[in-house]
Amino acid sequence: MIMSSLNLKDLTLIIFIAFCVWSSSYETCCAREGKQWRRSKTHVPATALVKKPKLGHGRNQHGAAGRSLLSSAIFNVLDYGAKGDGRVDDTKAFGEAWAAACKVEASTVVVPAGSVFLVAPISFSGATCQSNIVFQLDGKIIAPTSSKPWGSGLLQWLEFTKLKGITIKGKGIIDGQGSVWWDDSGKMPSTKPTALRFYGSTGVTVTGITIQNSPQTHLKFDSCTTVQVSDINVSSPGDSPNTDGIHLQNSQDVVIYSTNLACGDDCVSIQTGCSNIYIHNVNCGPGHGISLGGLGKDNTKACVSNVTVRDVKLHNTLTGVRIKTWQGGSGSVRGIMFSNIQVSEVKTPIMIDQFYCDKSKCKNETSAVAVSGIDYVNIRGTFTAKPVHFACSDSVPCTGVSLTTIELEAAQGSGFYEPFCWETYGELKTATVPPIDCLRSGKPSSKSVQSNPDSC
Repeated sequence: MIMSSLNLKDLTLIIFIAFCVWSSSYETCCAREGKQWRRSKTHVPATALVKKPKLGHGRNQHGAAGRSLLSSAIFNVLDYGAKGDGRVDDTKAFGEAWAAACKVEASTVVVPAGSVFLVAPISFSGATCQSNIVFQLDGKIIAPTSSKPWGSGLLQWLEFTKLKGITIKGKGIIDGQGSVWWDDSGKMPSTKPTALRFYGSTGVTVTGITIQNSPQTHLKFDSCTTVQVSDINVSSPGDSPNTDGIHLQNSQDVVIYSTNLACGDDCVSIQTGCSNIYIHNVNCGPGHGISLGGLGKDNTKACVSNVTVRDVKLHNTLTGVRIKTWQGGSGSVRGIMFSNIQVSEVKTPIMIDQFYCDKSKCKNETSAVAVSGIDYVNIRGTFTAKPVHFACSDSVPCTGVSLTTIELEAAQGSGFYEPFCWETYGELKTATVPPIDCLRSGKPSSKSVQSNPDSC
């Protein structure tokens, strides 16, 4: 019986060893055939998917002579032929890296630090892409300064379109080299591009990067939902034309925070079709402030609602917090909160302008975008021209405008102008400095107000 028991144990051990040898051979065979394991969302650690780099060769782990062996989920543009010397056109390499990454869910495109990549206009399309792609930007991307890559003119330089879950992160720089566009010398096309644009995408995150010297708008979101922007820097000279910092259009559920915006136009521009926008802990200046509009241009309908701007600092800007609409428009702006705004040497800190016009002359029209439910709370600091400017439509006055804890003083050496109000109705919830006595209490007479059948 003892001998029989030993034989059974020995047999079990032999079978187990044979299975292990067969399993190891099978995995080796699979690897030779080029089969790849995909990243598991829950069970496989991310570190298990990246092989250790070879040591002792090349400038760094991404160098031409000693690149690390990366998993199928990592796509370095250097591995697709990018030179990164700032002179050779790397557009093709970026496109090929993106095309490969598109096929793998939660993949990462790497733009490594220590290199400068010259990239012509390119669209990173997501129509056939997997979701949750990361664009890891640690190097620098520069735009062409010759006219040939731009053709007759393009609306954007770097575009991400129709993606589900797209993240751009890192410590890298996107440099539009916009000075060649700003002088209007005729060297470049008259149509100036946005540096970085997202279109028709959901679950968009932009964090950590710097965008500078864009020919026009720096960062634009068009028809996007669930957007988060944080810890980015936008930098262009204060006299650079139409270089908005962040532009929102037809986008919902957007959060912008912990961001520095210095540009030649609106630090944040919120256009029609936007709702559920939350902006906080942002530094703005130089620039034109944080603006809703211009809305209703060319007799169009504009709808903006549920916007909160709070804990913002503005220095040396044209306006602080502003709503601007064109005569002849329709629709509405409603449910807006401006809270805890610190201004320093701002020309006009608080503004509603329903007679906005950026032309030499605009004709008077009776219809207007309705403005209602606008709250200003705890706005303090210094101005250089006028503390408050409310210019509302005769036919569609502003209503529900409330002011709480407003303390604005003329900057040293600036002339003092009284607050201005026209057809503006609401409530002073506290005393203000200076006194804003021009605000009308209550609501306008229903007989004097034109009905707005196109309200949102």
